[in-house]
Amino acid sequence: MAVKTPRRALHGVLLLDKPIGWTSNDALQKAKGLLRAEKGGHTGTLDPLATGLLPLCFGAATKFSQASLDADKAYRATLHLGQRTNTGDREGEVVEERPVAVDLPAIQAALARFQGAIDQQPPMHSALKHQGRALYEYARDGIEVERATRRVTIHRLDIVDWQSPSLVIDVHCSKGTYIRTLAEDIGQLLGCGAHLSALRRTGSGPLRLDRAVTIEALAEMDEAARQALLLPVDVLLAAWPEVRLPDDEAGRFLTGLRRRVALADSSAVRVYGTNPRAFLGSAHITAGELIADRLLSPLEVQAQP
Repeated sequence: MAVKTPRRALHGVLLLDKPIGWTSNDALQKAKGLLRAEKGGHTGTLDPLATGLLPLCFGAATKFSQASLDADKAYRATLHLGQRTNTGDREGEVVEERPVAVDLPAIQAALARFQGAIDQQPPMHSALKHQGRALYEYARDGIEVERATRRVTIHRLDIVDWQSPSLVIDVHCSKGTYIRTLAEDIGQLLGCGAHLSALRRTGSGPLRLDRAVTIEALAEMDEAARQALLLPVDVLLAAWPEVRLPDDEAGRFLTGLRRRVALADSSAVRVYGTNPRAFLGSAHITAGELIADRLLSPLEVQAQP
């Protein structure tokens, strides 16, 4: 009989560089096993086709994963101009081919049209649910489902490389943006069609890919080195304003009690005790009151590195 590996309570965030062909859950379960972590989750799905930054939350960090889900994202996307596929990416069948008669100024003008707030129709090959089933399940059955458009924001589109028919762009966008849909829409505006041939996530809120570790590198490390990679829980909230409380008030805050603060109203703040590393949780400020949203337990506070 196989011996079950004992799990342990770990609290922190691991920045993983997800490999191509893996689901986000595949990557989570592998990293969770290597760390022997009791509790873990990822902060937003990357398609198997996509690689790059996948923040993984362990222990107390799972309480704040929504902050990463809601954060702006950054991607490096490669578009193949001149071909449309039935899935919008390279894994689908080519359904139309057209000549690519565009130059760099035309591409720049097209990209400018997509910057700012835009409406997108979610692709059929997506995990979005309709009547309890993922859209991609309908697509596999040859069923087209009516989808309402969604408002998203494209903050920046920068050309990285253009070697016809391959166009590489950096995308900085709001959550919920479908990059394959963006690729198809750019191709349509250019008059030649396009599909997404590669996608790499490079950022999620304040978190960046250059700090991420690959599964292969993680597997080669010893346990201490793996654990040393865990970032503090509050790294997920690094862009939020901070509030510091004296020790006696920190204890009351951890019980959920409200307190008066001489601070401007804010929808989201991170709260600390006197010790600089004593992250206590998240809160909001309304009419001069600090109101707890997500709290660490006293044991979780003590477990912080």
